[in-house]
Amino acid sequence: MAVLVEEALRSEAPLAIPAGVLAQAWRGGARQARIARLLQSSVTVVVPLGRRAALRAGTLCAAAGTSDVVDASVALCARERGQPVITTDPGDLRALDPSLVLVTP
Repeated sequence: MAVLVEEALRSEAPLAIPAGVLAQAWRGGARQARIARLLQSSVTVVVPLGRRAALRAGTLCAAAGTSDVVDASVALCARERGQPVITTDPGDLRALDPSLVLVTP
């Protein structure tokens, strides 16, 4: 995953991180240096999970028969931006949206 992040930063490709994903990954401290660097990059945007997005994520979960709203927010974020998803858990995302381009480390 670290290599993929470094490649993305080097290429200056736009990166969108759903807020729920950031909350799941962030624990603070020196061990979070890579994430902190990613967040400081001008190509990175943290996508909030506001009211409208939360309702859409819940609706997607219901349609797919899943319950992970963070995964649903990832699927929606990628779909809206036409971006691939870097993930270590492709099965859950594939269930939410089979058309997503998934990149696994």
